[in-house]
Amino acid sequence: MKRVAVLDPGRCKCGLVLADLQLGLVREGHVLAPEAVEPWLERWNQDQTLDRILIGDGTGSRAWIQRLERLGHLTVVPEQGTTLRARQRYWALWPARGWRRMLPAGLRIPPVDLDAVAALVMLEEHLQCRLKWPEPAPTFSLRTWPGP
Repeated sequence: MKRVAVLDPGRCKCGLVLADLQLGLVREGHVLAPEAVEPWLERWNQDQTLDRILIGDGTGSRAWIQRLERLGHLTVVPEQGTTLRARQRYWALWPARGWRRMLPAGLRIPPVDLDAVAALVMLEEHLQCRLKWPEPAPTFSLRTWPGP
């Protein structure tokens, strides 16, 4: 398993991550509107076949599973509590700077939606490993197509 996509499904927004396990890093991470997820997965699968797609077992996952089965091997993973763990993982990836460093860790709220980081947490917990994320933190995008 080299290239893995991970989906944290949601009704209003979804976290989507593309990871390269051979290199141990996140290639892309997005917080997207639900209708944007399939075009991104299709593009990633066309660029180079995805070895696996992981999907969280939470909000509306059954409908997502039916929609995405055609794209490849799906694995359903537990997602309970990943949002809270994503907050801690966010600060590990992008340490607090400026005035946020002064706040106790429990009071720090990341300045971005955590859905993509929650997807990363699901992957890391499933594989029991830690990945690097060299890109900036993901932000919510209403883009539906993965073009420029």
